[in-house]
Amino acid sequence: MAKLEKYRQYIQKLLIQYGSYEPFVEGVEVQLIFDPIRDHYQILDIGWIECDRIYNCVMHLDIKDEKIWIQRNMTDIQIAEELVEMGVTREDIVLGLQVPYKRQYTQYGVA
Repeated sequence: MAKLEKYRQYIQKLLIQYGSYEPFVEGVEVQLIFDPIRDHYQILDIGWIECDRIYNCVMHLDIKDEKIWIQRNMTDIQIAEELVEMGVTREDIVLGLQVPYKRQYTQYGVA
């Protein structure tokens, strides 16, 4: 299986696992957004709490230039480490949520 297809499957597997939680309150739904053509993958919380609109991106991963970019992670889950355990090399994981000049000091890839 080609690397790109494996990475797509790994990301989808993780997001399906973490997107299966029950919403924190009635009226809010969890949505999984998968765009395998453009390689964007997200978990969203969407709904209402009384008169307050809820629209929150919980996790967002992209694939760019055959590297997995972690764009957002609003959980305490170590997504990068889980990807490494699945077989993704550290060099193929970019912490897009980290300011670019600091990425060289992480144990992951830079772009």
